[in-house]
Parts: sequence; C-alpha cells; structure tokens
Amino acid sequence: MKTKKKLHWTPVTIAQAVVTGLTLLFLLAPVVQMVLTAFMKNAFRGPKAGWTTDWISKVLELYGDTIIRSLGIAFGTLVITILIGVPCAWVLVREERRRWAGLLEEALILPLSIPGLAIGLGILLIWGGWGEFRQSNLFILCGHVMFCLPFMVRSVVAVLRVEPIAAYEEASATLGASPFTTFMRVVVPVAMPGIIAGGLMVTTVSLGEFNISWMLQTPDTRTLPVGMADAYASMRLEVGSAYTFLFLVILVPLLTLMQSLPERIRRRMAEKRSK
Repeated sequence: MKTKKKLHWTPVTIAQAVVTGLTLLFLLAPVVQMVLTAFMKNAFRGPKAGWTTDWISKVLELYGDTIIRSLGIAFGTLVITILIGVPCAWVLVREERRRWAGLLEEALILPLSIPGLAIGLGILLIWGGWGEFRQSNLFILCGHVMFCLPFMVRSVVAVLRVEPIAAYEEASATLGASPFTTFMRVVVPVAMPGIIAGGLMVTTVSLGEFNISWMLQTPDTRTLPVGMADAYASMRLEVGSAYTFLFLVILVPLLTLMQSLPERIRRRMAEKRSK
C-alpha cells in the first residue's frame, strides 16, 4: 500500500507556492472578469446593475452562424488532416533514413514558421480568382488544413518512432495480410494515441485560428474568432465578453481532453500488451 508523502514547507517551497499562486491569479483574473462581464447588465456599473443572460442570447442571434461554421470547418480540418497526415507520418517513419524524407518533413512543418497572414495571402494569390471557391467555406478550410496539418503529422510521427512498427508490419505480412490491411489494422491502432492528441490539437487550433480566417473571410464566411473580434469592435463590451464565454465553453473541454485522453489510451494499450 502506497503512502502519501507529506510536503515539508520550507522557505523555498513557500516561495514557489507564492509565485505559482500569483502566476495563476495573473492568468485567470482576466478570464474570470470576462465571464462575469458576459452576464452583467451593464459592465461599467458592475454587479450593482444586476445579472442577465440576454447577451448570450444576442450573440447566438447575431453570430450563431459563425459558431456553427467554425465547428464545421474544424471538423473538416480534422478529417482531412487525419486522412493526409497519418499516411504521411507513416511514410516519414519508414523512410526516415532517406534524405528526401527529411526534406519532406521540413516542408510539412514549414507552415508553422510562417505567419498566418502570409499563408492567407499566398492562398489568395493562387486561388483568390476562383469566384465560387473564393466565396465558399472551402476556401477557409484549405487555409486551416495547411496550417494544422503539421500538428497531426508531428504527433503521429512521435508515437510511431517509439514503437517497433517495422517488426509489427513484418509480422502482419508473414500472416498473409495485405499492405492496406496491415496499415489499417496494425499501423493505425499503434498510432492512435498520436492521432487522438493530434486531432484534439488540430481541432482547438482550427477553432481559435484568427489570422488566416481573417485574411480569407468574406461577409458570408466569418468564423468564430473573426466574429469575436467584430463583436468587441462594433458591439457592446458585454456582447464581446459573452461571445468569448461561448468560445471558452467550446474550447475548454477540448483542451481538457487534449491533456488527459492520450495518456489514458497509452495506459490501456500498455495494459492490453501486458496481459
């Protein structure tokens, strides 16, 4: 039976606790204030003015389409990055000793080092003249896929590189499985922790991505972050805060999953292997 170790408070640990507490206060105080403002009848009068949910209703009325659109784009980005990123990661791991594999990996992560505005400008210069495509949500989806794909590739590569994937594939081929069957029933399950981690990261990044979305948007294709900026710029402070509150309601559960789910999957896989 394990016993919990008691924490011995020394001047060093006390100082560490104080610094940690002050840091958390510094980070969380604006968020708490924003949440409170979202439910205040009048932000300038403060709690004395009373509380209301009217601002939440107003955001859903004025910007509900941006929330639905962002969720759809995030889901589309997730599906496409999985379909492209997992095979790419598998190839990179299998061929990592070849020079072209290193160049390909660098090319795939290049969008992370380029400002979103520059990526958006490049997409505009190449495909901006395609009228119907330019006016559709697919235009923004392309930008999100380009920006988010490296997160999926790197997450899956990190998992596959610590597994004896070549031995698994060889065993599968010895049993008569086709390359496609081996990929779907061996590689994908082994890579699942990376797919889950990468998928959650892709979803959260896509939902919160502003620069590319702002560069590529039209009045009919605004996304959640762009709508949030518009709410703060042209509406009451309470409306912008309510919009941000709804954004957190969507984003915080995803961030929680991103922290806990991959580790749970690794534990379950380790337990299955040990049986």
